[in-house]
Amino acid sequence: MKFRRKSAEAAATEEVPSDVEPTEAPVGPFDVSELPPDDVERVDLGSLLIGPQPGRDLRLQVDERTGQVQAVLLTAEDGALEMRAFAAPRNGDLWSELRPRIAAEMAQRGGTATEREGRFGTEVVCNLPVTRPDGQAATQPSRIIGINGSRWLLRATLLGRPAVDAEAGREWEDVITTVAVRRGEGALPPGEPLPVTVPENARKVQ
Repeated sequence: MKFRRKSAEAAATEEVPSDVEPTEAPVGPFDVSELPPDDVERVDLGSLLIGPQPGRDLRLQVDERTGQVQAVLLTAEDGALEMRAFAAPRNGDLWSELRPRIAAEMAQRGGTATEREGRFGTEVVCNLPVTRPDGQAATQPSRIIGINGSRWLLRATLLGRPAVDAEAGREWEDVITTVAVRRGEGALPPGEPLPVTVPENARKVQ
C-alpha cells in the first residue's frame, strides 16, 4: 500500500508574520475525537489512522485461518514497526496488566523480556531465539511500547535496528506520535483487538 503525497504547491511553507510566536504541534498518539487540524492525509484503517511515511511501506498482517487483519506493519530497510489497538477500560492501565503476560510468553518461548523507561513510559525489551533460513541460530530483538488512551491501548513493537539503536528508534517513535486511534462506541471487553479494515482505495506495493 502506498501513501499519497501532497503536491509541492500544497505542501509549500507559508510565511509566518514576525509578530506571531510559533506554537508546538500537538503530539500523539491521538484519540480520533481529539485529532488536531494538522492537514495530514492519514490512511483510514478503521481502528488506526496512519499518517504518510515516505520511505516506508505500509502492510497489513492477516490471519491466514480467519482472513482478518491482525496488525498494521510499517517496514523499511532498517527495520519495522508493528501497531495494534485494543479496547481498554476507561481511566484504566491495561498496559501494566499486559507487561507480565508478555514476559511470561517470552520466557515460555525461550526468550527474555526486560522492562525499562522510555519515551512513552515503561516499555519491554525482548530477545527471542530464532533460526535463520540458513539454519543458523540467531536472536531477534524487539521493543514493545504500550500507550494507554481513552478506552484504548496502542501497542507498538519496534523490530530490527530500531529496537536496539537509540537514534534509529527515535525516528520510528516519531511515527507513533502521528497515529490516531478510533475506539468506536460499542461495548468491548478489555484486551479485545480493535478491528483493522482495508480502505477501498488501497493499492498494493509493487
